[in-house]
Amino acid sequence: MARRARAEVQDDILAAIDVGTNAVRLELARVLPDGSIEGLHTERDPVRPGEGLYTSGVISREVADRLVATLRRYSALCKRYGARVRAVATSALRDARNRDDIVRRVKREAQLTLDVVSGREEARLICLGVLHGKQAHQRSLCIDIGGGSTEIIYANGDRPKDLWSLDLGAVRLTELFEVKDTLPAKKLELMRNFASEMLNERIKGTNKGMPTSAIGSSGTIGAIVAFARSEGFGHATMREISAAVEQLAEMDNEKRRKRFDPRRADIVVAGAVVLEAVMRRFKVSTITAVDRGLREGILYDLLKRRKFDDSDHSLAEAALVLGRRFAFSEEHGMQVAKLALTLFDELATLHQLPAAARPYLEVAAMLHDIGHAVNYQKHHKHTQYLIVSSDLPGLTERERMMVALIARFHRRSKPDVTHELLQPLTPAEFRLVRKCAAILRVADSLDRSHQQPVKSLTAQVRGRTVALSVKARASVDLELWDLQHEVELFREVFGKSLQVNLSTRK
Repeated sequence: MARRARAEVQDDILAAIDVGTNAVRLELARVLPDGSIEGLHTERDPVRPGEGLYTSGVISREVADRLVATLRRYSALCKRYGARVRAVATSALRDARNRDDIVRRVKREAQLTLDVVSGREEARLICLGVLHGKQAHQRSLCIDIGGGSTEIIYANGDRPKDLWSLDLGAVRLTELFEVKDTLPAKKLELMRNFASEMLNERIKGTNKGMPTSAIGSSGTIGAIVAFARSEGFGHATMREISAAVEQLAEMDNEKRRKRFDPRRADIVVAGAVVLEAVMRRFKVSTITAVDRGLREGILYDLLKRRKFDDSDHSLAEAALVLGRRFAFSEEHGMQVAKLALTLFDELATLHQLPAAARPYLEVAAMLHDIGHAVNYQKHHKHTQYLIVSSDLPGLTERERMMVALIARFHRRSKPDVTHELLQPLTPAEFRLVRKCAAILRVADSLDRSHQQPVKSLTAQVRGRTVALSVKARASVDLELWDLQHEVELFREVFGKSLQVNLSTRK
């Protein structure tokens, strides 16, 4: 009975850990029966993971010690609550040359898997946290200024339409321009020009269709808006933000610390310069600060992952964008994905994989041939590299690695436990990759001609055999010939032979 109660607690409590550039934060929340979440406990520690990073390129031992000690405490709290945890690291860890050493140390000493997310994944999570529950027809522009980077999201509902992540943050800019006291007019002008030029260089196109009112989701923006806005108003105008930049630059550190939290006072001038530049670039007339962001996005993302949602196509859409970037055969990729998902769904009792594996298989199937953009003969190897190296919002770094491995083993070498690429996987991850790769190889064989001759497919387990009922609109001789090469691996993985029942309808 106690074991069952424990499992229920684990399913109902979620934890988000955010390792930023300026601070480390923990948010614990309970999932309510209506699917909403209720905050239970919050922690914030001014660890300053980015301290000295932008001049040295590494996170110092002293800072790493502070970070690991804090994460050990957070980990203990999460275990006490029986929470499902996702720990995310953003700009500071992304930029640190010794990031891998720190990630391994956190795993060893705090028993936490620290996921160093890309800028676009960070932006996606911020979007989800700030805009969760928005109607699909509602357009929003969201700005988040962190210590090391700035994320800008243009969204319909809570689904991003465009995401930008720039290496332009309050701590980074403060260190780069050595902002320590009052800021001379010349240096302020240089900072403003630097921020403006970076935005214009990284963000192309027009603002057509975007809202002129934006939402600011970070603590830095909240502090600046509260300082700049007129009394009685919940927002600040472009004119007020520009005036605030001038006022903040004229203050010395002592005056700033009287007006702001000491942890924010040192970086508030640079944060205001970045905010002014972003608002100017996107022609934003007013900005409203909200007390939601990355941590809430992590929690809602964990909530979504509790149960596979067949109506959520955001990951497949991201894969399609990536495939088109490498001029892949879209018809073939979509056909193989369709066949692979059919096999996954109809053979669920055989493979016994979690529902979370389904989108991994879908993305791997869509993108399995993108390596053709580099080299045909070894395209499976290049596919793996391109997926690992690309940005797929919605996947953690570890998940992206598994998707890449599923796609890598769609041909040639078998996904055996002895293969060196599979050595870093846990037993559960190895089983997932191996089973999904075996399914992908069957699906790929059924479109070997790249002409989509298979109209429909069903699969059924019959004793020691999996019967595939294939309806074809054209000859599938090449497909059936190629499928014979995958029968042995399928039998090794699933303990079943394959049998094809064919009917042709033109």
